[in-house]
Amino acid sequence: MRYRLLILIVLGLFSSGLYAQNAKKYVRKGNKQFEKGEFSDAEVQYRKALDKDPNSFKGKFNLGDAMYKQDNYEESGKLFNELSAANLTPEVRAKSFYNLGNTLMKAKKYKESIDAFKQSLKLDPDNYNAKYNLEYARKKLKEQQQKQQQQKQNKDKNKEKNKKQNKEKNKQDQKNKDKEKQKQDQNKKQDQQKDQNKQDQQKQQNKQQQQQQKQQISKKDAARMLQALKNDEKKTLHKLEKQKAKAAKSSKSVIDW
Repeated sequence: MRYRLLILIVLGLFSSGLYAQNAKKYVRKGNKQFEKGEFSDAEVQYRKALDKDPNSFKGKFNLGDAMYKQDNYEESGKLFNELSAANLTPEVRAKSFYNLGNTLMKAKKYKESIDAFKQSLKLDPDNYNAKYNLEYARKKLKEQQQKQQQQKQNKDKNKEKNKKQNKEKNKQDQKNKDKEKQKQDQNKKQDQQKDQNKQDQQKQQNKQQQQQQKQQISKKDAARMLQALKNDEKKTLHKLEKQKAKAAKSSKSVIDW
Protein backbone atom coordinates (compact mmCIF):
# COMPACT_ATOMS: atom_id res chain seq x y z
CA MET A 1 0.00 0.00 0.00
CA ARG A 2 1.55 3.30 -1.10
CA TYR A 3 0.82 5.64 1.79
CA ARG A 4 3.79 7.88 1.01
CA LEU A 5 2.86 11.44 1.88
CA LEU A 6 4.04 14.45 -0.02
CA ILE A 7 5.79 17.13 2.01
CA LEU A 8 6.36 20.64 0.73
CA ILE A 9 10.02 21.48 1.17
CA VAL A 10 11.01 23.25 -2.02
CA LEU A 11 7.97 25.19 -3.15
CA GLY A 12 7.57 28.78 -4.23
CA LEU A 13 6.81 31.30 -1.51
CA PHE A 14 3.55 33.23 -1.48
CA SER A 15 4.44 35.19 1.69
CA SER A 16 6.65 38.17 2.01
CA GLY A 17 8.28 40.42 4.57
CA LEU A 18 9.57 39.70 8.06
CA TYR A 19 6.63 37.50 9.11
CA ALA A 20 7.12 35.35 6.03
CA GLN A 21 10.86 35.02 6.72
CA ASN A 22 10.20 33.96 10.33
CA ALA A 23 7.55 31.47 9.16
CA LYS A 24 10.01 30.09 6.59
CA LYS A 25 12.62 29.63 9.34
CA TYR A 26 10.22 27.57 11.47
CA VAL A 27 9.12 25.53 8.48
CA ARG A 28 12.77 24.64 7.74
CA LYS A 29 13.30 23.59 11.38
CA GLY A 30 10.12 21.53 11.25
CA ASN A 31 11.21 19.84 8.02
CA LYS A 32 14.53 18.79 9.55
CA GLN A 33 12.79 17.25 12.56
CA PHE A 34 10.17 15.64 10.29
CA GLU A 35 12.95 13.94 8.26
CA LYS A 36 14.42 12.60 11.54
CA GLY A 37 11.03 11.14 12.48
CA GLU A 38 10.57 13.66 15.27
CA PHE A 39 6.99 14.38 14.27
CA SER A 40 5.84 15.89 17.57
CA ASP A 41 8.71 18.39 17.54
CA ALA A 42 8.08 19.11 13.87
CA GLU A 43 4.44 19.87 14.73
CA VAL A 44 5.57 22.51 17.22
CA GLN A 45 7.71 24.25 14.60
CA TYR A 46 4.97 24.20 11.97
CA ARG A 47 2.50 25.71 14.43
CA LYS A 48 5.02 28.45 15.21
CA ALA A 49 5.29 29.12 11.50
CA LEU A 50 1.52 29.48 11.25
CA ASP A 51 1.51 31.80 14.26
CA LYS A 52 3.90 34.05 12.36
CA ASP A 53 2.11 33.69 9.05
CA PRO A 54 -1.40 32.12 9.09
CA ASN A 55 -1.31 32.14 5.27
CA SER A 56 1.77 29.92 5.10
CA PHE A 57 0.42 27.05 3.02
CA LYS A 58 3.72 25.18 3.48
CA GLY A 59 3.37 25.40 7.27
CA LYS A 60 -0.24 24.14 7.08
CA PHE A 61 0.58 21.44 4.53
CA ASN A 62 3.51 20.04 6.50
CA LEU A 63 1.58 20.35 9.77
CA GLY A 64 -1.03 18.08 8.14
CA ASP A 65 1.76 15.59 7.40
CA ALA A 66 3.03 15.78 11.00
CA MET A 67 -0.48 15.15 12.38
CA TYR A 68 -0.90 12.23 9.96
CA LYS A 69 2.32 10.66 11.22
CA GLN A 70 1.00 10.96 14.79
CA ASP A 71 -2.24 9.17 13.78
CA ASN A 72 -4.30 12.31 14.27
CA TYR A 73 -6.24 11.72 11.06
CA GLU A 74 -9.11 14.03 11.97
CA GLU A 75 -6.97 17.18 12.21
CA SER A 76 -4.74 16.06 9.36
CA GLY A 77 -7.75 15.61 7.08
CA LYS A 78 -9.14 18.98 8.11
CA LEU A 79 -5.88 20.75 7.15
CA PHE A 80 -5.59 19.02 3.76
CA ASN A 81 -9.26 19.64 3.04
CA GLU A 82 -8.75 23.37 3.64
CA LEU A 83 -5.70 23.42 1.34
CA SER A 84 -7.48 21.49 -1.43
CA ALA A 85 -10.22 24.13 -1.47
CA ALA A 86 -7.86 27.10 -1.24
CA ASN A 87 -6.88 29.37 -4.12
CA LEU A 88 -3.51 27.68 -4.64
CA THR A 89 -1.66 26.28 -7.65
CA PRO A 90 -3.02 23.07 -9.25
CA GLU A 91 0.14 21.28 -8.12
CA VAL A 92 -0.38 22.20 -4.46
CA ARG A 93 -4.07 21.36 -4.61
CA ALA A 94 -3.30 18.02 -6.30
CA LYS A 95 -0.88 17.13 -3.51
CA SER A 96 -3.42 18.28 -0.91
CA PHE A 97 -6.11 16.03 -2.41
CA TYR A 98 -3.63 13.16 -2.54
CA ASN A 99 -2.68 13.49 1.12
CA LEU A 100 -6.34 13.99 2.02
CA GLY A 101 -7.10 10.69 0.28
CA ASN A 102 -4.41 8.93 2.32
CA THR A 103 -5.74 10.45 5.53
CA LEU A 104 -9.30 9.32 4.75
CA MET A 105 -7.96 5.89 3.84
CA LYS A 106 -6.32 5.57 7.25
CA ALA A 107 -9.62 6.56 8.85
CA LYS A 108 -11.30 3.79 6.78
CA LYS A 109 -13.44 6.36 4.98
CA TYR A 110 -12.85 4.64 1.67
CA LYS A 111 -15.68 6.25 -0.28
CA GLU A 112 -14.45 9.74 0.62
CA SER A 113 -10.84 8.78 -0.08
CA ILE A 114 -11.80 7.61 -3.58
CA ASP A 115 -13.30 11.04 -4.28
CA ALA A 116 -10.12 12.73 -3.01
CA PHE A 117 -7.83 10.60 -5.22
CA LYS A 118 -10.05 11.31 -8.22
CA GLN A 119 -9.76 15.05 -7.58
CA SER A 120 -5.99 14.71 -7.26
CA LEU A 121 -5.75 12.88 -10.59
CA LYS A 122 -7.85 15.51 -12.33
CA LEU A 123 -5.21 18.05 -11.35
CA ASP A 124 -2.24 15.72 -11.84
CA PRO A 125 -3.14 12.77 -14.13
CA ASP A 126 0.42 11.40 -14.04
CA ASN A 127 0.52 10.79 -10.28
CA TYR A 128 1.15 7.04 -10.19
CA ASN A 129 0.74 6.80 -6.42
CA ALA A 130 -2.68 8.44 -6.64
CA LYS A 131 -3.75 5.93 -9.29
CA TYR A 132 -2.51 3.03 -7.19
CA ASN A 133 -4.17 4.28 -4.01
CA LEU A 134 -7.40 4.95 -5.89
CA GLU A 135 -7.64 1.30 -6.92
CA TYR A 136 -6.63 0.19 -3.46
CA ALA A 137 -9.34 2.38 -1.93
CA ARG A 138 -11.91 0.87 -4.31
CA LYS A 139 -10.81 -2.60 -3.26
CA LYS A 140 -11.05 -1.71 0.44
CA LEU A 141 -14.47 -0.11 -0.10
CA LYS A 142 -15.71 -3.29 -1.75
CA GLU A 143 -14.34 -5.39 1.12
CA GLN A 144 -15.92 -3.02 3.62
CA GLN A 145 -19.30 -3.21 1.88
CA GLN A 146 -19.08 -6.99 1.69
CA LYS A 147 -18.19 -7.14 5.38
CA GLN A 148 -21.08 -4.83 6.24
CA GLN A 149 -23.40 -6.93 4.10
CA GLN A 150 -22.16 -10.09 5.80
CA GLN A 151 -22.62 -8.48 9.20
CA LYS A 152 -26.12 -7.45 8.22
CA GLN A 153 -26.90 -10.98 7.04
CA ASN A 154 -25.46 -12.42 10.25
CA LYS A 155 -27.47 -9.90 12.26
CA ASP A 156 -30.65 -10.78 10.37
CA LYS A 157 -29.84 -14.47 10.74
CA ASN A 158 -29.24 -14.10 14.46
CA LYS A 159 -32.39 -12.01 14.74
CA GLU A 160 -34.40 -14.71 12.99
CA LYS A 161 -32.72 -17.36 15.12
CA ASN A 162 -33.50 -15.45 18.30
CA LYS A 163 -37.04 -14.91 17.10
CA LYS A 164 -37.43 -18.64 16.50
CA GLN A 165 -35.85 -19.45 19.86
CA ASN A 166 -38.13 -16.96 21.60
CA LYS A 167 -41.11 -18.45 19.81
CA GLU A 168 -40.11 -21.96 20.91
CA LYS A 169 -39.46 -20.68 24.42
CA ASN A 170 -42.84 -18.96 24.55
CA LYS A 171 -44.44 -22.11 23.23
CA GLN A 172 -42.70 -24.22 25.87
CA ASP A 173 -43.56 -21.67 28.56
CA GLN A 174 -47.20 -21.77 27.52
CA LYS A 175 -47.07 -25.54 27.51
CA ASN A 176 -45.61 -25.53 31.02
CA LYS A 177 -48.27 -23.03 32.11
CA ASP A 178 -50.99 -25.26 30.68
CA LYS A 179 -49.52 -28.27 32.46
CA GLU A 180 -49.28 -26.33 35.68
CA LYS A 181 -52.86 -25.11 35.31
CA GLN A 182 -54.00 -28.64 34.52
CA LYS A 183 -52.21 -29.87 37.61
CA GLN A 184 -53.75 -27.11 39.72
CA ASP A 185 -57.19 -27.90 38.32
CA GLN A 186 -56.65 -31.58 39.04
CA ASN A 187 -55.51 -30.82 42.60
CA LYS A 188 -58.48 -28.53 43.03
CA LYS A 189 -60.80 -31.21 41.75
CA GLN A 190 -59.24 -33.75 44.08
CA ASP A 191 -59.59 -31.34 46.99
CA GLN A 192 -63.22 -30.73 46.07
CA GLN A 193 -63.76 -34.49 45.85
CA LYS A 194 -62.14 -34.93 49.23
CA ASP A 195 -64.36 -32.23 50.68
CA GLN A 196 -67.40 -33.83 49.07
CA ASN A 197 -66.42 -37.25 50.42
CA LYS A 198 -65.88 -35.72 53.81
CA GLN A 199 -69.29 -34.06 53.65
CA ASP A 200 -70.92 -37.30 52.49
CA GLN A 201 -69.17 -39.17 55.27
CA GLN A 202 -70.32 -36.60 57.79
CA LYS A 203 -73.86 -36.82 56.45
CA GLN A 204 -73.72 -40.60 56.69
CA GLN A 205 -72.46 -40.37 60.24
CA ASN A 206 -75.22 -37.90 61.11
CA LYS A 207 -77.78 -40.18 59.52
CA GLN A 208 -76.51 -43.17 61.46
CA GLN A 209 -76.55 -41.16 64.66
CA GLN A 210 -80.12 -40.08 63.95
CA GLN A 211 -81.10 -43.67 63.23
CA GLN A 212 -79.45 -44.82 66.44
CA GLN A 213 -81.23 -42.07 68.34
CA LYS A 214 -84.52 -43.09 66.75
CA GLN A 215 -83.88 -46.69 67.64
CA GLN A 216 -83.08 -45.69 71.20
CA ILE A 217 -86.23 -43.58 71.35
CA SER A 218 -88.28 -46.44 69.94
CA LYS A 219 -86.93 -48.82 72.58
CA LYS A 220 -87.76 -46.38 75.33
CA ASP A 221 -91.22 -45.81 73.91
CA ALA A 222 -91.78 -49.54 73.66
CA ALA A 223 -90.69 -49.97 77.26
CA ARG A 224 -92.93 -47.17 78.38
CA MET A 225 -95.81 -48.63 76.40
CA LEU A 226 -95.15 -52.02 77.86
CA GLN A 227 -95.01 -50.54 81.32
CA ALA A 228 -98.20 -48.66 80.63
CA LEU A 229 -99.88 -51.83 79.49
CA LYS A 230 -98.67 -53.58 82.55
CA ASN A 231 -99.99 -50.76 84.69
CA ASP A 232 -103.31 -50.81 82.84
CA GLU A 233 -103.50 -54.55 83.23
CA LYS A 234 -102.86 -54.27 86.94
CA LYS A 235 -105.52 -51.60 87.23
CA THR A 236 -107.95 -53.73 85.27
CA LEU A 237 -107.25 -56.81 87.38
CA HIS A 238 -107.58 -54.78 90.52
CA LYS A 239 -110.86 -53.39 89.25
CA LEU A 240 -112.12 -56.84 88.35
CA GLU A 241 -111.13 -58.13 91.74
CA LYS A 242 -113.03 -55.32 93.37
CA GLN A 243 -116.04 -56.04 91.25
CA LYS A 244 -115.87 -59.74 92.11
CA ALA A 245 -115.55 -58.93 95.80
CA LYS A 246 -118.53 -56.66 95.63
CA ALA A 247 -120.58 -59.22 93.81
CA ALA A 248 -119.70 -61.85 96.37
CA LYS A 249 -120.74 -59.60 99.20
CA SER A 250 -124.00 -58.85 97.56
CA SER A 251 -124.75 -62.51 97.08
CA LYS A 252 -124.35 -63.29 100.78
CA SER A 253 -127.05 -60.82 101.80
CA VAL A 254 -129.74 -62.56 99.75
CA ILE A 255 -132.11 -64.91 101.73
CA ASP A 256 -132.13 -68.38 100.52
CA TRP A 257 -135.56 -69.53 100.60
